[in-house]
Amino acid sequence: MSGGEQISATRRWRWWPRTLYGRLLGVLLLGLVAGQGLSLWINLAERDRVVQRSTGLQPARRVADLVLLLDTLDAAERQRFVRLMDAPPLRVRLLDAPEPLRAPGPAATPAPEAALALYRQGLRQGLGDGRPFELAAWQVTPPPPPGPLAEAPPPPLPAASASPADPRAAWRAQRAERWHHHAGLVFVAQVPLQGGQWLRLENRPLPDDAPLPWRVPVSLLVLAVTVAALSWWAVRRVTRPLADLARAADGLGQDLQQAPLPETGPQEVARANRAFNRMQQRLRRTLDGRTRMLAAVSHDLKTPLTRMRLRAEMLDDEDLRARMEHDLDEMSQLVSDALDHLRGLEQAQERRPVDVMALLESLQADQQAMGRDVQIEGACERPWLGGAAALRRCVNNLVDNAVLYGQRAQLIVQDRPDALTIRVRDAGPGIPPEALEQVFEPFFRLEASRSRVTGGSGLGLAIARQIAEGAGGTLSLRNHPEGGLEATLRLPR
Repeated sequence: MSGGEQISATRRWRWWPRTLYGRLLGVLLLGLVAGQGLSLWINLAERDRVVQRSTGLQPARRVADLVLLLDTLDAAERQRFVRLMDAPPLRVRLLDAPEPLRAPGPAATPAPEAALALYRQGLRQGLGDGRPFELAAWQVTPPPPPGPLAEAPPPPLPAASASPADPRAAWRAQRAERWHHHAGLVFVAQVPLQGGQWLRLENRPLPDDAPLPWRVPVSLLVLAVTVAALSWWAVRRVTRPLADLARAADGLGQDLQQAPLPETGPQEVARANRAFNRMQQRLRRTLDGRTRMLAAVSHDLKTPLTRMRLRAEMLDDEDLRARMEHDLDEMSQLVSDALDHLRGLEQAQERRPVDVMALLESLQADQQAMGRDVQIEGACERPWLGGAAALRRCVNNLVDNAVLYGQRAQLIVQDRPDALTIRVRDAGPGIPPEALEQVFEPFFRLEASRSRVTGGSGLGLAIARQIAEGAGGTLSLRNHPEGGLEATLRLPR
């Protein structure tokens, strides 16, 4: 994949969550929405299928039952019963002879064969195979809007007679008008009755104007909310151990003595936590062993160093005595720095409110008392939560490094809501770009710009970065565009 395609793919998926919790929840919610939409579509399709089937079989069964009932009545009762049954959606008339089956109007077209077959099947099942009948069906399109160019509607069929005193007369007239003008299927059947008469039936099922029952969307909404809530709870339960593991791994560099993770929960989570706890124990044992070994070496070196210092003081040669004392001081400082470096790896920093400006001004006064050029710019208005002694040593190491190898140290303080930044800049030649990270390695020295005559042990920057990372911050170096080396200490609020 080319670079342009990668950028395009990244833009397309920018809306997708970046956390495992968000992605799992998103997949579940998308699956829920897709499943609910498919379920709704199936329900609507099944409803339409049932409605379509009911427009064929159910009206046909009703017509067959009516025919069988009229066969049992005499002429007078048959006429009276037909007048009662002649109401939309079924129009019923008695004929002496069958009439031609014509379309109900110019807007009618032949109905689909499937609908006609369902109606015919219902009549045969109800009347029996021996009873003949005539059947036709049309599809009526919606009437045109009223206007001067609109076609006149087809003449209505004769309405059922009703006396003026009949309370249902208005309802029948309104329903007949609606029945005559609505769009849909129209079935016309003619069936012979006993006695020589024919029954003509025109079945025009009224459209189903009822909307989707409110219980269906409400039930789907309740189901969606319930499943979404359960998915949120389940995904949170699954991803929380991973978040705890990430926090523990991130805090391992700040506090090697932190409490072990619980080895409970799902099997995979318990195994990961168990492996992390074993790793923490091995690191702790390794650092403890290194510290004890170096402490023993330091203790064993004290006696010969003391004897050598006593012998050096007895020398008559002043120059030789000064060089030996300098070498002894360098050895002592090297062992002390190494012990401090190892102790810092295994000890957590205290967290207390620190007056940063008071700390920096005290450090400036101590440096100026030694004749060093140290200046401070900017201000820190709020206390910083952390270890005062560790912060002082970190900044002091940076200042020592700037003064010893860059003639002066300029401290620039920037206080923001998210972080406290302290920049230490010198006036030296800087260092090669490829060595900007190497100088943080313990005992690493740049021979071209650092001389052992200065007494450096090669641990100052390593200890400073260790303190910064222990406080959750960062320490970096860069060659300033205007000259000199600049160390940037960033401590989060």
